[in-house]
Amino acid sequence: MFSLSTTRAQCLRRAYPLSSRQPWRFQPPRRHATATALPTGATGNAVNVGPTEFLTDMPESGFIDIKPNEGLLFFDNIYPVFSAFLDSRFIPIRLDQFSSPEKLIKKSIPTDFPIKINQVIPRIKDGGAFVKFVKPANTTDREVEQQVRDLLQQRKITPWYSPFGQVRCFLVEGQPWLEDLQRFPAARLKVEFEGQDIPAEQLYTTFRRFGRLIDINPLPKDSKELPRYAYLTFWKIRSATAARNCLHDLKIKTPDGKETQLRILYSPAVKAHTIRKWILDHPKIVLPILAALIAAVAIAVFDPIRTFFVRAHITHSLDFGSKAWTWFKGAASTYLILNKKQGPDGTGDLSVLWQERKETVETLKSWLLESSETFIVVQGPRGSGKRDLVLGDVLNDWKHTLVFDCEPVQDGHGDAQIIRAAAAQVGYRPVFGWLNSINSWVDLAVQGTLGTAAGLSETLETQFTKILQNTATALKQVALSERLKTDKDITLNDDEWLEAHPEKRPVVVIDNFLHRTDAAGEKIYQRLSDWAALLVSANVAHVIFMTNDVSFSKQLARSLPDRVFRTVMLGDASPEAAKRYVLSHIHSGMTDEEKTKEIEELDSSIDQLGGRLTDLEFLARRIKTGEMPAQAVSEIVKTSANEILKLYFLGDPSKRIYTKEQAWALIKMFGEGKTDQLRYNEVLLHGLFNKSGEEALQALEQAEFITIVSAEGRPWAVKPGKPVYRAAFKKLQNDKVLQAKLDIAVATELTKTETANVAKYEDELTTLAQLPSKPSEIYGRVSWLLKKLQASQVKIEQYEKEITALKKILQSEF
Repeated sequence: MFSLSTTRAQCLRRAYPLSSRQPWRFQPPRRHATATALPTGATGNAVNVGPTEFLTDMPESGFIDIKPNEGLLFFDNIYPVFSAFLDSRFIPIRLDQFSSPEKLIKKSIPTDFPIKINQVIPRIKDGGAFVKFVKPANTTDREVEQQVRDLLQQRKITPWYSPFGQVRCFLVEGQPWLEDLQRFPAARLKVEFEGQDIPAEQLYTTFRRFGRLIDINPLPKDSKELPRYAYLTFWKIRSATAARNCLHDLKIKTPDGKETQLRILYSPAVKAHTIRKWILDHPKIVLPILAALIAAVAIAVFDPIRTFFVRAHITHSLDFGSKAWTWFKGAASTYLILNKKQGPDGTGDLSVLWQERKETVETLKSWLLESSETFIVVQGPRGSGKRDLVLGDVLNDWKHTLVFDCEPVQDGHGDAQIIRAAAAQVGYRPVFGWLNSINSWVDLAVQGTLGTAAGLSETLETQFTKILQNTATALKQVALSERLKTDKDITLNDDEWLEAHPEKRPVVVIDNFLHRTDAAGEKIYQRLSDWAALLVSANVAHVIFMTNDVSFSKQLARSLPDRVFRTVMLGDASPEAAKRYVLSHIHSGMTDEEKTKEIEELDSSIDQLGGRLTDLEFLARRIKTGEMPAQAVSEIVKTSANEILKLYFLGDPSKRIYTKEQAWALIKMFGEGKTDQLRYNEVLLHGLFNKSGEEALQALEQAEFITIVSAEGRPWAVKPGKPVYRAAFKKLQNDKVLQAKLDIAVATELTKTETANVAKYEDELTTLAQLPSKPSEIYGRVSWLLKKLQASQVKIEQYEKEITALKKILQSEF
């Protein structure tokens, strides 16, 4: 029906004649609605017409003049809709090079369509355009609208800036207001009523065809505000712009037959404190995000600082023993007291004790020079000198070492104290233990309010793992700091270089491993062994475990199940080495006569005391205070006896797996034996160890009351936990009152056991006696039960006699 042959140059020449052209200079664009002139013609039965009107400026009235034989359509999605902070009228008009309204409307209305187009009036701010057309004869506006919408539905025309949005067409029923005020499109419309109020149902019916409505908020009936109005909120802004341009100034009938005129304005939603309100309304989303942000900031800010301090702790760069401090102390030795010579402390020469362990020291040093991805374990009873051997002899010349002592970590009360102790072992700082406590309270409050935790607080395992991760990072940095650019193997990457140079790796010493074996300690040890496995597997560091527990392999095998550990077992010193060690302590400052007298008593004292290093040091200190060796050993034995009573016989029995009766039975068995060890299976045959005997023995070994000796992969002997305990056991047996009291307890327990056996035999005999017939096959069983019952009864009577005699001792002795 029409042709779109007029080019943009022709339009510009019409709008700006040659006589009115001025030299070009920038001017802000005029705020008015422009119209695009479209030369149109007719096809089919229509008659061709000349050039259409060209609207060069917005009419003063702000309204479009519609003649009786004309209609008005609004095409949506012709331009992008911009918000107030980006006014589309200031966007260069070259946007229409991609999708001009002429092109889109030409695609929407083909040339053979039976209508005639007079004008296309763009509404850039609203993202659409008005199309004024001449109605064909015998055709209504609704029919034209429906035909155009059917064509659009078939062709699915999409503009370049909205590939998922289609061009839509609506019939303009009201009188659109063409304004250039600072009012910008919004999804919410304010519909003012000139007349009676329109109910929400009728508003929904009138406006729903432009798009989905979210809400309709009419003015309360008791409000005296004029004019009356209602708020309509659409799902999309384009639906609101189409509704305003098509229905503005529309007159509709109310249910009572009267007319009401609509005045439609954009009403941007008030967004004061929107962000704050959203945060308060969505705590389940905000709090985890907030926790993640806090964690990210903490990692970005504090992790490098903590890694620096851990590295300084390993390299001792901030210690007083560093090169800088040594230089300062030497330079100031003339004036400061820092370099004052200390007198002899009389500690003696430790080398006399380690002569017999020289081979062990050389073995450990050779292992550190090999690239084996496994653990080195030094196992021995408490006081056997593991720490002095490893740190004093093996690692004395090693450049970078890190000692992690598990004892202060496991002895900490509460998560905060455990984390502080662990951080102190590796130099991890700063530590904000109080912050995690506050976060725990916040989590508790949030969980009580919302039902789910916010995730602000961290568990003990998470905090401990972070410390170990930072430490691993620092260890790798320390190891790689030994790499020089002049090395021959500079072409190797970091992992290959660490594998090729085991002598450059730092050494991590984990002392007092398996110090405590409760549930809380189990988690710490598992994390620690996993971390150590990561270090040795990545060739970052050598790891040496020092432990008193003989069952260490079970724990370590969980972290390195496919490796064989390199293990060194340390025992007590031999009598000759122990004697030399004590003499090296006590000989300084003594006369020859005093030396000779004490050496004569020392041999018998060493035999009674044993070769435990801590006991030897205690003996040497007492001798230096003036005590004779025999007197000093007597005091040590007395102290050990009191220690045994306090640790294994007093206190809450519910916290122990073993019983005091089982411990006393072992003491008596050691006293009756001719050697310092008992057969393992012989102990299990004792009446008090019939049930859960092995568990009790393992618990006593964990408590360092005994030592279980293994051979060929099985336990075969039981020894006292310390050599001095044998003498302490004898001293406890010499206490008649203590012995009588504990013997009564043992006899009572054995009586209970035999009484239970008698009851069991009687029940079975009763069952057999109730049989309707007495077959001959049960006679053997009955005879056996009677013999067992008689033997148990004899034992019960014997225990009763012993208890009676022991009670007399308690009545006559103090």
